[in-house]
Amino acid sequence: MATKTRDGEATRARILAEARWQFGERGFDRTTIRSIASAVGVDPALVMHYFGNKADLFAAASRAAVKFPDLTGVAPDQVVDRVLPLFVHVWGPDGPFLPLLRSASTNRVAADALLSVFVDQVAPALAAVVPDQPAQRAALVGSQMLGVAVARYVLGIPPIVAMDDATLIEWLRPVVAHYLSDPAP
Repeated sequence: MATKTRDGEATRARILAEARWQFGERGFDRTTIRSIASAVGVDPALVMHYFGNKADLFAAASRAAVKFPDLTGVAPDQVVDRVLPLFVHVWGPDGPFLPLLRSASTNRVAADALLSVFVDQVAPALAAVVPDQPAQRAALVGSQMLGVAVARYVLGIPPIVAMDDATLIEWLRPVVAHYLSDPAP
């Protein structure tokens, strides 16, 4: 019985991984239950058994599995060094946010999933270390990262695409540090 359960969990995970990829590459409208099932090698009814319908599958695929770091006790000048590598990773081609970003402009579930990460994880984590206005500071950091992700991975602006992650982080460091620690206007 344990093998069957494990196989079911593995199949569900494969379906979810394929759904994330297809929703990210094709968007909500052009992704189908049938195309996901075909890519995984299962019957479409099994996808529906695990996830219900396409909207429910998208909602499951949209849940970002990112744990924002606990910043308690981190010196303010060190916060940027903790958050920038994480942001660059989660927005990258192998990170969980890029499929959401590509779908967020046309699908409310994806937009809400992205928003919940900032509201539920980023803003509270930053509240412990920023001098004031954590919601505004988190929103500005988030908007900066969204803009860079769109420029790099959606629009493909050549100089940003050509940068390696370390160089991108160096360019972003002073801007994000400003948002996190400089006096509010």
